[in-house]
Amino acid sequence: LEKDSGYATPKVDVRGVVFRDGRILLVRERADGKWTLPGGWADVGESPAESVVREVFEESGLRTRALKILAVFDRGKHPHVPPFPFHVYKMFIHCALIGGTMSQSSETDGVGFFDESTLPELSVSRVTPWQIHRMFEHCHNPDLPTDFDML
Repeated sequence: LEKDSGYATPKVDVRGVVFRDGRILLVRERADGKWTLPGGWADVGESPAESVVREVFEESGLRTRALKILAVFDRGKHPHVPPFPFHVYKMFIHCALIGGTMSQSSETDGVGFFDESTLPELSVSRVTPWQIHRMFEHCHNPDLPTDFDML
């Protein structure tokens, strides 16, 4: 962090929330062998929509279109482990499935759709069980407003 100049700002982590037949898309991370919503750091020069569509494709092989920001959470206010030495905002973006073929990547070694009642072990560094369940609530009630951490 010493080399960073200017005003300190949070990093942005985007997560694609993709449903098919009431089941949610998850990928298994090679780094820890656990499952998460596809996503990662937003790149400079890309909008959140562009970043999440790219991340979903890179990690799952599926083509999507970003539809709606479902949640913006402060990572430090949720039980993610381990803690990071920098501040992170996590954006959960609902994406429509428009094509592609499920495939692994250099970062993932599993891709699948899961029912809410049969979720695999989650990578809590990336996503918490509560966050996944909240995304299912958004699926069941699309009129919910965007979630964010309130005081």
